[in-house]
Amino acid sequence: MSGELPRDEIKREYSQRLEARRAVVARLERREARVANARLVVFAALPIVAWLAFVAERISGWWLIPPAFLFAFLVWWHERSRRAIHGAARATVFYEKGLARLDDRWAGTGEPGLRFLDTEHPYSADLDLFGAGSLFERLCTARTRSGEDRLASWLLGPAPIDVIVARQAAVEELRPRLDLRESLDLLGDDVRAGVDPDALAKWGRTPRSGIHRLMRAFAVALTVLAIVATLFWAFRSEGGTLFLIVLTAEIVFVLATRRRVAETFAGLELRTHDLVLLASLLETLERESFQAEALTSVRSALQTEGIPASQAIAHLGRLVQQLSMMKNQFFAPFGFVVLWPFHFAIAIDRWRARFGPAIGGWLLAIGEFESLGALASYAFENPGDSFPELVAEGAWYQAESLGHPLIPLSSCVRNDIALGGETRVALISGSNMSGKSTLLRAVGVNAVLALAGAPVRARKLRLSRLAIGATLRIQDSLQAGRSRFYAEITRIRQVVDLAGGPIPLLFLLDEILHGTNSHDRRIGAESIVRGLIDRGAIGLVTTHDLALTEFADELAPRGLNVHFEDHFENGTMCFDYVMRPGVVRKSNALALMRAVGLDV
Repeated sequence: MSGELPRDEIKREYSQRLEARRAVVARLERREARVANARLVVFAALPIVAWLAFVAERISGWWLIPPAFLFAFLVWWHERSRRAIHGAARATVFYEKGLARLDDRWAGTGEPGLRFLDTEHPYSADLDLFGAGSLFERLCTARTRSGEDRLASWLLGPAPIDVIVARQAAVEELRPRLDLRESLDLLGDDVRAGVDPDALAKWGRTPRSGIHRLMRAFAVALTVLAIVATLFWAFRSEGGTLFLIVLTAEIVFVLATRRRVAETFAGLELRTHDLVLLASLLETLERESFQAEALTSVRSALQTEGIPASQAIAHLGRLVQQLSMMKNQFFAPFGFVVLWPFHFAIAIDRWRARFGPAIGGWLLAIGEFESLGALASYAFENPGDSFPELVAEGAWYQAESLGHPLIPLSSCVRNDIALGGETRVALISGSNMSGKSTLLRAVGVNAVLALAGAPVRARKLRLSRLAIGATLRIQDSLQAGRSRFYAEITRIRQVVDLAGGPIPLLFLLDEILHGTNSHDRRIGAESIVRGLIDRGAIGLVTTHDLALTEFADELAPRGLNVHFEDHFENGTMCFDYVMRPGVVRKSNALALMRAVGLDV
């Protein structure tokens, strides 16, 4: 699949693929049922053949071999069929989730990223970046914690312009790669639940265990002597004394080296499943070819000494799996005699010295790719969204037909915004529920998308690199003993401090200082806004206090007034959410109170 498809065609493509995957699941389930029935029949036949051979003595005992082998084959085939059904079922979930996103039924069904929510951050809570129905939930298709961490970091701070441009090129290249996204998603829940990046990276950085060369040589000698003594004892009834001497020496050796061996295995044996999953994910990425610089950089980071990371990790996974054979009660005595754990400790320690420091880099590269893939999936499913134009100097935010990306397209009302140059601040007046706060969120969320490298919900957006500060979701705190007003002015101070930083500020101040009296509000708001634009910031300020609109005219041409309107229709308050120039001329507060039955 290539090129940019209309949204209806994307939905049709998802639906067709979903039906095809469901048909595969149905076919595999029918085959699995036949294999299960055959397995049951062969299993039932085994005791009959055994009775005929050893009790009735009508047939040779050799007749047990064919049904035993057939049963083993059917067990293997049955397990393989179950895995195939599981994979095909995941493919159906992949397209079901895609259709849910296209139908705006995605909220509450994905990863909300609540661990990234920080109420002290200057905009993450205000712009609904994390939580149910959040921007993160809409975007995140990552399969690893590394991918989730990386995507969250992109949303929490603006990237340099050259990095944004590189991400845009990568997202554009990945946008049509639907088959790749499906194949990666098949690893989905297992990788997210299994791979612990911090534990793996920490293990890789751990210094070598200190098993020196003399210990290794002595272990090899003991193993050879133990095997020779065992063979002599088993086949020539000699060597029993030698075997006991060697075994005693091995016991002393194991006790002397157990701490070093334990240090080598610490935190790794539990990660066997993680390593297998990680190797599968890396192998999938390594098979692909890319052109965009951001993607080729990821590919380069997935090699060490010219060896693909998937091969290196797969080798470590095999070492750990072979080490785990010591848990088998039948193998454990033999494993002890040949010093199995010690020899594998040497092999794993050697692997860690060579590849361990690179594990953290591999995980970061995976996170980078998954974050780009998440933005590419969003771009693919929203072909009407456009990549922003980036301005290198100054503070700019100029948008045509800007809408909120989390509002369904069918009900998303769009507006134009022009900040930068002469115009530094727009004061937005209007009644309650008229759309003032939603516009601030639309401006902020699209800025977050743009500065992360994603397309935005606008026909056109031209902006510079901006820091963002917002006061849309300020709350009091009983535990901290803070009033709502104190919490707001504390956040405003944080926003003012951002204006003094190296990046121009985009401020979004909702119902500014509405927790105090009109006189203090007017003086405080005017001083705050003047101070912000004097520092080179641009932004939006909302209020339903018409007294505040006067200072926007006083700031002209740096400031301007815009507003949202409402009207009553058949006893119902109606809004069109269209922003208009000038100051609103009426309030709906009394009408709303009367509408809910208050006698005012």
